[in-house]
This record gives sequence, structure tokens and C-alpha cells, in this order.
Amino acid sequence: MARKPREEVADGIFHVFARGAAQQAIFLGDADRLRYLAGLGRVVGRREWNCLSYCLMDNHVHLLLKTPNANLGEGMHGLHGDYAQIFNRRHGRRGHLFQSRYGAVRVRDDVQMWTVAAYIARNPCQAGLAERPEDWRWSSFAATIGAPGPAWLDTAHLLEHFNALGGDPRHQYEDLVRRGMHGAAPR
Repeated sequence: MARKPREEVADGIFHVFARGAAQQAIFLGDADRLRYLAGLGRVVGRREWNCLSYCLMDNHVHLLLKTPNANLGEGMHGLHGDYAQIFNRRHGRRGHLFQSRYGAVRVRDDVQMWTVAAYIARNPCQAGLAERPEDWRWSSFAATIGAPGPAWLDTAHLLEHFNALGGDPRHQYEDLVRRGMHGAAPR
């Protein structure tokens, strides 16, 4: 039976996630994470995506992507296929690195955007890897609140979704992440 195709739309925003096969690590150190981010940056440029947020954990990854063209599948296939080949060669492995195809949930409104953005930023804290979101260097949270980040990270586009809350959208985002959302709209 053929797999159901992923939803692909022009100007769609997607929460994309992928986990290691059998929950194995997909990053064995900083060099692997740097390679993944370099590959993500290349795909963002080639596919004309807007990367709004990311978080690399040990055995999974979260991305928040806007696709001006309906090309999410092609881009993710290239990103994860290339990364898996490099990872396997580098670590003397064979076989599947990722559990299955990436998952993607389309973000359809600001409340869903706020929920996903907070979830991605808080993931390292909830997993016990960092005390504060900005302490996890493999997340875009610190760059979104003002630290330097990769040139391909589109924090401005993410923060536009916080304008509806009034005040400084950067502060609204930071406050939301720090409080944790748990299904409630920001103050």
C-alpha cells in the first residue's frame, strides 16, 4: 500500500520533526550538529524556505519552516538523506538513521504558532538538557531573543506572529517560552 503524500502548500508553515530509528541518537556530538545545521542552511537557501525556529536534541529534531513553494518533501528528503549518508560514513554505520519519514503538521493560525514556537524552545529544558532555553546552543531560542544566529534563520518572520499580542513581539515570545504555554494563549 502506498504511503499517503505529505501536505505541501505554497506559503505553508510546518512544524517538522524527525526521530532516530529505534530512538537512537542522530547526533553523537557537536560536529554532527554543526553538519546538520550547515545542511539545513543549504536547503533553506536552495528551496527558498524561511526557517523560523529549530531545536536539535540527541535523538530527534524540531524545525518550524515556511515554504514559499510547495517543496517541503523534496527539501526534507535531501536534507535527511544527505545527513544520514554523511553520519553513517563518519561513524562507520549502515542502515537507516531516521525512524521513518519526517513528520509535519501544518500551522494554521497564530495560537498554534505560539504553541509550537514555545514547545520547540522549551524542549531541551523539558528533557533535562538545559536549565534555561538559551543555555541549549542547538536551538534558535537565543538568536530569536537577540543573540547572534545563523544568517538563514528568519527570526523576524517568527516574531511577526507575535505582533497581535501588542508590545514588543520579541518580549512576547520570550515571555511565552519562559512561562510555558500549556495550551493557554499568552497574556
